[in-house]
Amino acid sequence: MTPTQEQAVVERVPKGLFIGGEWRAATGGGTLPVEDPSTTATLTEIADGTPDDALAALAAAHEAQAAWAAHPPRERGEILRRAFELIAARTDELAVLMTLEMGKPISESKGEITYANEFFRWFSEEAVRIEGRYATSPNGIGRMLTMKQPVGPCLFITPWNFPLAMGTRKIGPAIAAGCTMVVKPAQQTPLSMLALAQILEEAGLPKGVLNVVTSRSSGSLMAPLISDPRARKLSFTGSTAVGQKLMQQASEQLLRVSMELGGNAPFLVFDDADVDLAVEGALLAKMRNMGEACTAANRFHVSEKVADEFTEKLANRIGAMKVGRGTEEGVQVGPLVDGKQRDTVRGLVDDALAKGATAVVGGSDADGEGYFYKPTVLSGVTDDAELLREEIFGPVAPVMSFDDEQAAVAAANRTQYGLVAYVFTQDIRRALRVVEGLETGMVGLNQGIVSNAAAPFGGVKHSGFGREGGREGIEEYLDTKYVAINVD
Repeated sequence: MTPTQEQAVVERVPKGLFIGGEWRAATGGGTLPVEDPSTTATLTEIADGTPDDALAALAAAHEAQAAWAAHPPRERGEILRRAFELIAARTDELAVLMTLEMGKPISESKGEITYANEFFRWFSEEAVRIEGRYATSPNGIGRMLTMKQPVGPCLFITPWNFPLAMGTRKIGPAIAAGCTMVVKPAQQTPLSMLALAQILEEAGLPKGVLNVVTSRSSGSLMAPLISDPRARKLSFTGSTAVGQKLMQQASEQLLRVSMELGGNAPFLVFDDADVDLAVEGALLAKMRNMGEACTAANRFHVSEKVADEFTEKLANRIGAMKVGRGTEEGVQVGPLVDGKQRDTVRGLVDDALAKGATAVVGGSDADGEGYFYKPTVLSGVTDDAELLREEIFGPVAPVMSFDDEQAAVAAANRTQYGLVAYVFTQDIRRALRVVEGLETGMVGLNQGIVSNAAAPFGGVKHSGFGREGGREGIEEYLDTKYVAINVD
């Protein structure tokens, strides 16, 4: 695609705020730039929303809530289904847009769009399956009725690393359940969300159900919404530190809260594992999205009996990956999202090297413009290295060895996080023991990817609470009401 064609894709996306079914400029006319991380050039300018704009969006959501809650479930599902079909038809263009603003290779952008779209298909089917129950009281006197009703206006804060999927897995169940919403996308990657709002508008979503406010300052924009009694739920995907602050703010109104926060995923390879299969799984678990994923394998714990073989094979595969602008043919690793993120990755690697680790491959910035970092494998990583405690969020794989099963599980659990873990073993008894012993919300057993719209995604400990996807996902947007009935 030529630069002119790329710019045409960007130009077709609305640049304003989407409030009450209308596209508008920010109060005061402020704008913010959207950067191409592969070149550092500005792609376009979008509206820089203010707290007044955010409150207008919440007012629109509040006004639309009652009618939307009463909207027939089948029609709510049909809107999601129409949006699913529109997204599927526009995958190629949406993929270019995502790559331009976020950096990931086109093939990965297409993969994210397919994954993101599955949440719309899944929850289009769940809209008509919201059920309560009717029962006789245990003592035989009276009846018990329970019903499910929408929580009400929701506040969504989505991250930059999966700019479409992290939105659809909140928006999909909210629409299906009958909730209205205000969405604040990350300032680095707002275009995908604006394009999604445009698609939902075209699919027939009533005015005010979805409102999107972009801004360079998430804190000042969201604070008045979180403290507003018209809001009933807050859902956030992002860092644990920010999630903790949002929890404190949400406590004022006792908002219903769900959080998908940081991760520090262990990747365990036992001596009976298929090493080649483990390497393939590692490439998925580590290098998807340049490692900028909360599910990315952060620590590779490998049995000392196969550690050298695994490290060599992984380094050969990672070192051969083509680095470049995501729109270029054959590129497998794009840039990191911005200079701050590259500085963080560089600092973690430098710290590990200074403490005795060895760079088997990579270990430094890539040449040229843009925020590129070389795909890296580290061996001999010591226990005091910061990257064993902090999310790397980059294409860096630190490898350590262990001598027995108990030590491996203990090392895996030696973190405040508990989102996902990966286990490679051909012993079913060991697999069950280890899976049960891991302190995580999800486990990939002999595979390097766990995300699935039909499964409940989420973690434990400092990785948050609540689930997105699966039958459990819609429950986050429903309140349970109990009615005691006198039939005498």
